[in-house]
Amino acid sequence: MCGIMGYVGPRDAAPILVDGLRRLEYRGYDSAGVAVCDGRSLVVRKAEGKLSRLADMLDADPIGGSAGIGHTRWATHGAPSDHNAHPHTDPSGEIAVVHNGIIENFIALKEELGAAGAVFASETDSEVLAHLVAQEYDGDLLEATRRAVARAKGAYALVVTSSREPGRIVAVRMISPLVVGLGDGEVFLASDIPAILHRTRDIMVVDNGEIVDVTVDGARLQTIDGRAVERDLLQITWDAAQAERGGHPHFMLKEIHEQPQAVTETLTGRLLDGDEVLLEEVHFPPGFARSLDRIWITACGTALHAGLVAKEVFEGLLRVPVEVAYAHELRYRDPLITPGSLTVAISQSGETADTLAAAYLAKERGSRLLAVTNVVGSTLSRTADDLLYTRAGPEIAVASTKAYMTMLVGEYLLALALGRERGALDSAAAAHLVAGLRTLPRVIEEALGREDEVRVLAEGFAGHEDAYFIGRGLDYAVAMEGSLKMKEISYLHSEAMPAGELKHGTLALVTEGTPVVVVLTQTATYDKTISALQEVKARHALTIALAYDDDTEIAKHADRVIRIPRVPDLLAPVPSIVPLQLLAYYVAAARGHDIDQPRNLAKSVTVE
Repeated sequence: MCGIMGYVGPRDAAPILVDGLRRLEYRGYDSAGVAVCDGRSLVVRKAEGKLSRLADMLDADPIGGSAGIGHTRWATHGAPSDHNAHPHTDPSGEIAVVHNGIIENFIALKEELGAAGAVFASETDSEVLAHLVAQEYDGDLLEATRRAVARAKGAYALVVTSSREPGRIVAVRMISPLVVGLGDGEVFLASDIPAILHRTRDIMVVDNGEIVDVTVDGARLQTIDGRAVERDLLQITWDAAQAERGGHPHFMLKEIHEQPQAVTETLTGRLLDGDEVLLEEVHFPPGFARSLDRIWITACGTALHAGLVAKEVFEGLLRVPVEVAYAHELRYRDPLITPGSLTVAISQSGETADTLAAAYLAKERGSRLLAVTNVVGSTLSRTADDLLYTRAGPEIAVASTKAYMTMLVGEYLLALALGRERGALDSAAAAHLVAGLRTLPRVIEEALGREDEVRVLAEGFAGHEDAYFIGRGLDYAVAMEGSLKMKEISYLHSEAMPAGELKHGTLALVTEGTPVVVVLTQTATYDKTISALQEVKARHALTIALAYDDDTEIAKHADRVIRIPRVPDLLAPVPSIVPLQLLAYYVAAARGHDIDQPRNLAKSVTVE
């Protein structure tokens, strides 16, 4: 996710743009820039790094002009740098664009434009849009933008301005959010309400597939195919702090609700027609996948739990042995990592010290290194042979939710790619997996729809000081992450373990009323897990089962049931983690804790 800002009105645009970007800096902070029309030409200023660097540039050399666009970037294509920062212009410098999201066919478009003589100044997918609009321009910026986006595929928000039509901005929403604010003789445009809330509370939300034409006279809304749209204004009553959090009381809850969009971004451009997958920065040598004899997965914390899911998925689909190791343990072992193996290092930030050390060790042993990370240009991404960016966007809350979710989806994509190359997945199996992956954003939305039920359950959970999470196979991996979320923010002692391990000691700690969360989505181990549920129920524990909507048996066994939509068992970790994230959140809220910044914890562990 990136932050977008636009302004048309009687005042100097640049200070307004920078002020709006500062309020959106939580959406992206690796570079920033503005483009302002001074009445004759577009003046573009942009810089890698924090927004303060751009602000200092503008203070030292101000830009005049009353219309412009701005952007604060979270990199998805091209590492953070001055030349990859937005806005991007066409070669004439007469058209500028800012963009949030993914253009999935940008490589084909870039090749087509290059063949026609276009020269590109950046490594981004976004610059292609500036060239497309310029190529289509014949005197009407709205129509040029409409024709340009008809050629672009993806999930994005796009804002365009031109020195040929001063005082006009055109914007398009294709999934990524976009709002317009109406003031007194001025119009504001942003990717999120916080950027403009202090300037106007009259907000118009741009819906998916719509284009908006902004001038000082107002904002005219249409569908991309040209049908006029009438939209009532929203009167926003949130305070500024709430607005940053999208109206939610905490960033963690906001980020839980952003998971459908985050997964959409992770999948965009990677699932092709039929059963093929394109991982743009994964380039295995010929024959590597077929000769692969072992996969090592290394990570810490939440990323390690994503790795536990990957182990089950990879072994099941690829039929290759998989070792999952905590990075802080692996780096001090003498592991049997050999040439011919693949090491998958997982880190949201790409800067986790122990994970980097384990990654270096794997490379020293001759293993090929693949990084699963969220941050373009991070140390891990620069170290790896292959990259799978999760595209979760900035995650503010310390307790990870959407970053974990996109790690899972990235792992399924990797399994699909390896499975096809190894010949372990036939077309029918691959097509089935692709079809399931395409449903995940909707499935997550459905799981979020049960939030009120989880909130009620959390009220009875909050008074306890101990809890246990159990499951088998993929359910055990989910139980591990659910338990971690609970202990991170509620400070409630929580343990997770395989369901069969209870009777080997931990059952002694289960007393009357102790909450035990049982994850039950795996058909092959369902009956065995029910047996473990019965063991704790016999000790008068409070049994809470997480099961599919169509599971008619579970209510006979558990005291409470949390329901999730039915999916193929292999994909169950995606919807099943959602209610466990919500459960941890509402237990922590009931206990009155600082949810976004829990005690003693940091977002990225960059020291040993």
